[in-house]
Amino acid sequence: MIIQQHLWVASEGWNPGLLKDNPRDAQMVLVFGSPHLLRNRRLIEEIKVTYPAATLFGSSTAGEIFGTRVFDDTLTATAIHWEHTRLRFVSEMIKNAEDSITAGRRLAEHLDHKHLLRHVFVLSEGLQVNGSELVRGLTGGLPSQVSITGGLAGDGDRFGETHILWNDQGESNRVAAVGFYGDRLQVGYGSFGGWDPFGPERLVTRSRGNILYEMDGKSALHLYKRYLGDQAEDLPASGLLFPLSLRTENSDRPLVRTLLAVSEDDQSMTFAGDIPEGSYARLMKANFDRLIDGAAEAAKTSLDILGSFKPELIILISCVGRKLILKQRIEEEIEGVRDVLGNDACYTGFYSYGEISPSAREARCELHNQTMTITAFAEGSSHA
Repeated sequence: MIIQQHLWVASEGWNPGLLKDNPRDAQMVLVFGSPHLLRNRRLIEEIKVTYPAATLFGSSTAGEIFGTRVFDDTLTATAIHWEHTRLRFVSEMIKNAEDSITAGRRLAEHLDHKHLLRHVFVLSEGLQVNGSELVRGLTGGLPSQVSITGGLAGDGDRFGETHILWNDQGESNRVAAVGFYGDRLQVGYGSFGGWDPFGPERLVTRSRGNILYEMDGKSALHLYKRYLGDQAEDLPASGLLFPLSLRTENSDRPLVRTLLAVSEDDQSMTFAGDIPEGSYARLMKANFDRLIDGAAEAAKTSLDILGSFKPELIILISCVGRKLILKQRIEEEIEGVRDVLGNDACYTGFYSYGEISPSAREARCELHNQTMTITAFAEGSSHA
């Protein structure tokens, strides 16, 4: 695997320059950046000219991860030449949250399942999707041995627009995936949070998909505002600081759900994933040290799955809520990952509106919120 990284900053341009010692036969360039930069035709064209054989694939973000640094309003480009792995890129439009499971199924149908499909990495627009249903559609259409990771695009704390980079342009209302094929490819993954629950556990008594109306027979939005106090004026952004812990009969462990939107008209709250009726919800708050330790735990899980293989490319997808909480300490969670996975790998990624991954080796793939999620790739080079 040969990797070259570039960072575009408004005040400096590309660093390093795009035309300097680049692996022009890269098959893939991962591109992450703020929505307006992902739509900047000049910048995208500069990447395409530099890597003419590559498919550009990425998403808008709530912050960009470049090495062990975290940036805002930049564009990152990570070009990869895969030496022993074949790639297949697929995409579908997604009309609304109700279309999510169908979009997931269609993506799975477009992928060739017969020729050593090892892993699928998926990126979805972040506001009109039900991430739980998207994952359900994907997992239902893929062989059980194929692992899935990815995330939902972001737009800072603005919740205005998100985009997926596809066919060399940023598009809204799209979900895209890349399938990785080959017997030399090794993939490690892990996802961990670190938030503390507080307050009483409440029964979800009225909901529809990812829209929550009532808990304990009362307006969920009213209850939520009561806990937020003065911070309720800043919803939905302030809701990132107080996610919901969700306990269901079908979950291996409690899931965390991030608020995306509120409606005063029908007193509803829209989350990134399902809030099933009959489940139990509880508010959560941040614990700084546990958030940072959680990132390291996700790294340990991914390293355990890789076994003796040394990671070469590491994609980090962490939730925007963690970024808002950790603030100037945000890079500590990246450094915690590096302390586990080492300095030799190339690190890229972004802050998201949702993370997609199994939480452990035998766990099923699910949508997570407020986690650090890690995908680590190796092409058969072990420590031994």
